Amino acid sequence: MPEKLFSRRAFSRTALQSFAAAFALPRLRSQENFRHNLPSGDGYIRISFNENNYGPSPKATQALDACGPIANRYPFVSEMGMTQALADYHGVKPENVILGCGSTEILRVADEAYLAPDKNLVVAEPTFEAVLEYAGIEHADSVKIPLTADHRHNLSRMADACTSKTGLIYICNPNNPTATIVTRDAMAEFIDRVPRTTLILVDEAYFDFVDDPRYASVLPLIPSHPNLVMARTFSKIFGMAGMRLGYAVGAPETLAPMRKLLVQDSANAAVLNAGLASLQDRDYIAECRGKFIATRKWLAAELAKDGRNFTESQANFVMIDVGTDVTPVIKQFMDRKILIGRRFPSMSDWIRVSIGKQAEMETFVTALREIVPAKGSRAA
Repeated sequence: MPEKLFSRRAFSRTALQSFAAAFALPRLRSQENFRHNLPSGDGYIRISFNENNYGPSPKATQALDACGPIANRYPFVSEMGMTQALADYHGVKPENVILGCGSTEILRVADEAYLAPDKNLVVAEPTFEAVLEYAGIEHADSVKIPLTADHRHNLSRMADACTSKTGLIYICNPNNPTATIVTRDAMAEFIDRVPRTTLILVDEAYFDFVDDPRYASVLPLIPSHPNLVMARTFSKIFGMAGMRLGYAVGAPETLAPMRKLLVQDSANAAVLNAGLASLQDRDYIAECRGKFIATRKWLAAELAKDGRNFTESQANFVMIDVGTDVTPVIKQFMDRKILIGRRFPSMSDWIRVSIGKQAEMETFVTALREIVPAKGSRAA
């Protein structure tokens, strides 16, 4: 085997295993035990972490293979290239974009910049826990507003909860773990109600999976709302969860305190090159999106056929009511080599299931019918 080819392949193989550990951020306590108890090795259907089971674009893996010759260089040039590419993609200027080691770093620096012991965080309950746990590190109080009866953000109550002490309000749209959306009109009305002194952080990690025409990104609202920041990630539709790349778009003056808190050089050249290749491969992303939506519709039809209660998903996962605490149910799926999502305390009778490949979801449905036989409840 030629030495040059071996080096390229070895580099790209090692990249996927080590890049995420190279720039460690505070760990999420809510996921720590769950992660430690997950089995390793092959042979499992992994529908637990809302990943893209189709993997990254082939052009992204090719970009990784080509990164050996630049492994000894700092990623300044690649950072500028990716920042410019994202600015062009969203129709903004480079100063409107910051990069992070996954969107979790964006959430971390937002909390660190805008929260303090005398500032609180307003969030839905349940939602993605990272922003809550980073708030705890800042010794900031968190005001949790329960979701509505149909598992959506209670925007009216969230806006009412904002005071002069509210440093940040977080909206995950679509929401994790419920996969439900805030509509375009509801979001615009909500943003207008939030005080300009409060940072509004809208996490659009699952933006690409939405097919509801009532939904829209908050991106067009940023120019008229300097306290608004949009977070995105390459971990979901782009299939790069193991490579850790996220970003935020906002007003330069709003991003400035966050930019100062980013881990220096946290985005590395190999990941940035892979991300750039993914961003440019629109056909592959459209293909993945089509597969996810088709399988999601099939799954919803099967769940409805069983008379099950489940959330109206607009993401690459869904929550299903199993009528009992999910802990033993998760274990029974694991015994069948199917890994599903963790337990969410405020929805302890609901399992979160990521949308995998069609064959994987058919296996899941068969196992679900064996583990939790349908009882004739109705779809939410």
